[in-house]
Amino acid sequence: MKIDYAIAVDNDYAVWRAFGNHYWPALYFIDTQGRIRHHQFGEGEYEQSERVIQQLLSESGTGRVGQEMVKVDARGFEAAADWNSLKSPENYLGYERTENFASPGGAVINKARLYTTPAQLNLNQWSLSGDWTIGKQAIVLNKSGGRIAYRFHARDLHLVMGTAAPGTSVRFRVLVDGQPAVATRGLDVDVQGEETATEQRLYQLIRQPQPISDRQFEIEFLDSGVEAFAFTFG
Repeated sequence: MKIDYAIAVDNDYAVWRAFGNHYWPALYFIDTQGRIRHHQFGEGEYEQSERVIQQLLSESGTGRVGQEMVKVDARGFEAAADWNSLKSPENYLGYERTENFASPGGAVINKARLYTTPAQLNLNQWSLSGDWTIGKQAIVLNKSGGRIAYRFHARDLHLVMGTAAPGTSVRFRVLVDGQPAVATRGLDVDVQGEETATEQRLYQLIRQPQPISDRQFEIEFLDSGVEAFAFTFG
């Protein structure tokens, strides 16, 4: 995303707990005296947040601070969600935090198991088919041919995933309502509805045109060794 400044990583949640935080995203605006002057919990209120930043910069004596709003030409991952049509919340795939897992028989924790997809998924339910291991934070495909299915309602569908072993790659195919995702493909899917995962990151798999409706997403992995963490929607 062309971010060229340092980013603090809080893997052990030390900062999160220090703020007594319960929200994501959560913005805390701190002045040069270390005082929290404003906060914003959840998406939205972007203009107000920018005004607070301008005010605190002006108070700090850093020089002239422009009053105009930043204009972002967001077209890819960074594009704002289509809030009017968004009916699918983010969902983690590891057993610790997942919701609405619908494969018959439920999840077997930390053990390889053959899963199947039910005949029908309700909105925001998901399922597996094939040989998978469901871990605390992620799921891992043990044999090629496995699938993840998800019934969603959103313009965009993203999957945080990658290869379990560094230096490997996993080919995948994306389907929407049983057909290759061509007209609905995201940035990380080619014109045939296919692509290859080579690193762990967020992949944009679906960006569907208007009108937005309930759709059945499936991703089929043509190689084993994929590790998937979470779905996000926009």
